[in-house]
Amino acid sequence: MSFVPLVFSGVQPTGNLHLGNYLGAIKRFVEMQATHDCIYCVVDQHAITVWQDPFELKKQIREVTAAFLAAGIDPVKHIVFNQSQVPEHAELAWVFNCVARMGWLNRMTQFKEKAGKDKENASVGLFAYPTLMAADILVYRATHVPVGEDQKQHLELARDIAQKFNNDFKASIVSNGHDGELGYFPQPEPLTQGPAPRVMSLRDGTKKMSKSDPSDYSRINLTDDQDAIAQKVRKARTDSEPLPSEVDGLKERPDADNLVTIYAALASKSRADVLGEFGGSQFSVFKPALADLAVSVLSPINTRMRELMEDPGHIDAVLADGSERAGAIAAKVMGEVKDIVGFLRSRKS
Repeated sequence: MSFVPLVFSGVQPTGNLHLGNYLGAIKRFVEMQATHDCIYCVVDQHAITVWQDPFELKKQIREVTAAFLAAGIDPVKHIVFNQSQVPEHAELAWVFNCVARMGWLNRMTQFKEKAGKDKENASVGLFAYPTLMAADILVYRATHVPVGEDQKQHLELARDIAQKFNNDFKASIVSNGHDGELGYFPQPEPLTQGPAPRVMSLRDGTKKMSKSDPSDYSRINLTDDQDAIAQKVRKARTDSEPLPSEVDGLKERPDADNLVTIYAALASKSRADVLGEFGGSQFSVFKPALADLAVSVLSPINTRMRELMEDPGHIDAVLADGSERAGAIAAKVMGEVKDIVGFLRSRKS
């Protein structure tokens, strides 16, 4: 049995999208459309692993969808939907909860970071987040997943779950007409990230850009207008030295490294190319160039997002269409999983 190459990825609707989300994920999503069949999901079920205001959650689901569309994702050639409209995600997650081992989940570092010292009060959903992520990917039998550093461990777990499912139900997989050697689920592969897999704070180059940072000047929001974008770049923290001519010269200079990385990602260049152009320049020269570039790339996205957000009916129609198409794939896979596991199917399935 061979697996058709398919990309799956998702973005949580948990607050303002920023430059890190765009360069680390959405820009890459747009580029992958040229080489892969893609399914892009607004993962609203993951969002509620911590409490969300219901009114704001609806708005944020639409905002992430608007960002997808404004950035250039084609919802006709590919699939754009929100997770909660396809119930097979949660259904397969329960099967995977019964396949995964507690020890595997206890090793997930992101749960430890998010739960902090008070993990006894964390939701069960936050603990089981990785099994739902595995279900998100494997309910489409996706073969490739673009992931950042903070999600690599979760993808490894998805691979482990797929392998254990294949091993646990090998005889049933064969009896249901699938090749027992490869198993029913593929081993999803990570896709390498672009030049900015991890965008750092504009106020502290050692910390990841985050919507939770109390300083709005730490990040460029996708909803920022031209003046706000330019001002935040001008106020970004730097050091007093000119830019080096070689990438090695950025070591031990996190703020300079971050700004060069952002420029490279926005311009679709390498950091070496950027330093070839600006090496030896002071930040008084580099920052205005970066501000102009950021405005030229992000301003059209911002404008289109605003237009889309003023027409929520259009966004909802895109999500409904995508959910129907995604649901057709997921229902077929989930039906076969039920046969393999030994469930009786209803007449509808």
